[in-house]
Amino acid sequence: MVFEPPKRLVRALGETAPDGDDWLEELPGAAQRAVALRELTVERVQVPGGRSSLVVLVRAADGTPAVLKLAPGRARPEAERAALAHWSGRGAVQLLEPFSAEGVLLLERLHPDVSVRSLPEAKALLEAAGTLRRLWVEPPAGFPFETVSERTGRQAEAMRARAQAAPEVAPLVDVALAAREELLAAPPEHRLLHGTFRQSKVLAGERMPWLAVGPDPVVGECAFDLARLVRDRVEDLIAQPSGAATTRRRVKRLAESLDVDQERLRGWTLFRAVESGVRAGRVGRPRDAELLLEFASWL
Repeated sequence: MVFEPPKRLVRALGETAPDGDDWLEELPGAAQRAVALRELTVERVQVPGGRSSLVVLVRAADGTPAVLKLAPGRARPEAERAALAHWSGRGAVQLLEPFSAEGVLLLERLHPDVSVRSLPEAKALLEAAGTLRRLWVEPPAGFPFETVSERTGRQAEAMRARAQAAPEVAPLVDVALAAREELLAAPPEHRLLHGTFRQSKVLAGERMPWLAVGPDPVVGECAFDLARLVRDRVEDLIAQPSGAATTRRRVKRLAESLDVDQERLRGWTLFRAVESGVRAGRVGRPRDAELLLEFASWL
């Protein structure tokens, strides 16, 4: 089988490696080797798939359905492996192969085309929040993960640079950076977080109704993790005449349902929305940038 990377993956990696990507060029051969080494039967490449990895639906030699995932080093696949091993199936997809070649993960097969995003909005938020709660555990000793401070510090530098190149975003960037400084001054807890949690990251399973996939794990406070969920379906929120009020109600409802401080959730939601909006503008996605920055202005 020829492992053709989906267009979505090629486009996304092009944003982070505009001068070309050796990993993409080597991907077909790496996938062939990973399949042969494990004696897997390939069913299909998942399309449209993710923005940072190739996902292949396979069967093990004994017929067990599984997922083979290949990701470049900058997507931090080894951190994902460590987090999945620590969760050990609690709220997240099960790792089937604790140790394997760098950048290759063999995972429990879920229903790849059925996420909580397929549910009505209120139900989707409820199920997603319940899944997220199960992931918030103490990190392992000597954990190999970034902290929220470290990750957002890198992001803050890129935001400042963008604000200099695009002065129209500078006021929102200043507010977001000030919020970050205040939030980092006294974090209330130290938990292992999913890192990139949203409705599309929660898939239907057999072992449990819903399980999280695709973490970019980070260690810090729970409000940081929940913040990305607040802006799910942002295009729908922007289209509503009452979008701003709906967003504020969502912040309140999610904070109360997961025992997270509402103001801290609002602050991290603001920072993460501005960071994503600024990044979208930098890589040539002006429509996404406009939506995200308008959303951030409501907070």
